[in-house]
Amino acid sequence: MKDSYVFLAAGFEEIEALTVIDVLRRAGMEVHTVSITSALQVRGAHGVTVNADLLFDNTLFSDPEWLILPGGMPGASNLYEFGPLQGLLKSQAESSKGRIAAICASPAVVLGQLGLLKGERATCYPGFEDLMEGAQRIDEPVVVSNKFVLGNGPAFALPWALTIVMEARGQETAAKVAGGMLYYPTELNPQVNYFG
Repeated sequence: MKDSYVFLAAGFEEIEALTVIDVLRRAGMEVHTVSITSALQVRGAHGVTVNADLLFDNTLFSDPEWLILPGGMPGASNLYEFGPLQGLLKSQAESSKGRIAAICASPAVVLGQLGLLKGERATCYPGFEDLMEGAQRIDEPVVVSNKFVLGNGPAFALPWALTIVMEARGQETAAKVAGGMLYYPTELNPQVNYFG
């Protein structure tokens, strides 16, 4: 089974990062957290510090299954400004099987500015759409387009993560994980109205 990687930069959105890690591991996927800083400890946008599994500079990314970008600010900007990650994302986008997932500001700030979303259906956190030049902007919480699974913000971190599982391991596995978490939309519909 191939490994997947969640990249952590100072100022990452904690809900998005921790949700996707948890959900993918529940699905039996090999997922590792990777600090793009010089330390394993990375502080999120809301003061939560996470101890990453790996340092980017010490990791060989050989044929990864998924490269995953949580959002948050300035986390997304810090991811974009890290040159080695830019190269890795471009290689993944050009690979025959590799997939990329991003949520919140990261679809626009990272993938959009790298030109990776041209011709793709895409969503992001409101206000960053102009950075997705050439993308077909879709106002939906979660969008799947070819190699990409994109989410628009922290409230939809769970359906975004479950969509990654569905794309990677199929509907049955995604439904089993969702059911175990008491998340019951029968079609993994992220637009459930929980407030009346």
